[in-house]
Amino acid sequence: MELRRGGVGSQAVGRRMDGDTRDGGGGGGSKDAGSEDYENLPTSASITTHMTAGAMAGILEHSVMYPVDSVKTRMQSLHPDPKAQYTSVYGALKKIVRTEGFWRPLRGINVMVMGAGPAHAMYFACYENMKRTLNDVFHHRGNSHLANGIAGSMATLLHDAVMNPAEVVKQRMQMYNSPHRSALSCIRTVWRTEGLEAFYRSYTTQLTMNIPFQAIHFITYEFLQEQVNPHRGYNPQSHIISGGLAGAIAAAATTPLDVCKTLLNTQEHVALSLANISGRLSGMANAFRTVYQLNGLPGYFKGVQARVIYQMPSTAISWSVYEFFKYFLTKHNLDTRTPY
Repeated sequence: MELRRGGVGSQAVGRRMDGDTRDGGGGGGSKDAGSEDYENLPTSASITTHMTAGAMAGILEHSVMYPVDSVKTRMQSLHPDPKAQYTSVYGALKKIVRTEGFWRPLRGINVMVMGAGPAHAMYFACYENMKRTLNDVFHHRGNSHLANGIAGSMATLLHDAVMNPAEVVKQRMQMYNSPHRSALSCIRTVWRTEGLEAFYRSYTTQLTMNIPFQAIHFITYEFLQEQVNPHRGYNPQSHIISGGLAGAIAAAATTPLDVCKTLLNTQEHVALSLANISGRLSGMANAFRTVYQLNGLPGYFKGVQARVIYQMPSTAISWSVYEFFKYFLTKHNLDTRTPY
């Protein structure tokens, strides 16, 4: 489904989004003369458009998938309470709702929404601008997978700086028998008992996980777009398919790092006691050793099913919402600039 212009503002028919007046078919392509070349839309889209579309994508992605995220956090527990042992995502959700209340899987969603909006706004704005700049350098305005991977990795630095404190709070609230009943009480307790560094204890691990995750994610997404949507038109189905598959592949590959991040965030007391660790666990290397000590190699893949089930629709939602709002906002801006 490509953007077409008609009726009011039809003088812009055939014009590319970057203002180029060449027709969209270049080189014998099959596009109609009246179709807009969506691949060039990011070139003219403002940073405000990228940030607004990114914020909407992040909020919707994390809100819709939050119950599954709650299950993933619990399934990654290294030594779960006997009452909180689950064999499947669906079974876990049923058990949590039945034994802890209907709203229990959503506890902590407010702090996640507050973090996801600004984090994803900076994330997509940085990615789009870095991707365009690096593609110019590496591939002479072509699509370089290296450029996409580097752009995604750089965007992750900004994203995680905002999201890491929110991740700490929401994961502590998601755990079974969590003493925290509200996000504010959790923030106060962590601040008072562990200090500011507690909110960034897993930051290096988060980056170590998310930089390869996002590199794999963006490279796979852009590659799949080339296969299923070669003209790069606004095509919701292609964004959903490419986003979902890219998220699933990246999630499975980086599950060991996610398990270590969860341990650092939650400071799971029973697990640390069994590993004869007193005080706080810090550092990715220590987390890796602790996971192996308690559960061996299978411990690194605890919750992999829940992680893939969570990430696949999450990235599908994120990309489809982001591309829609980018399309909608840019089209709206173009319409308002087009004379009658």
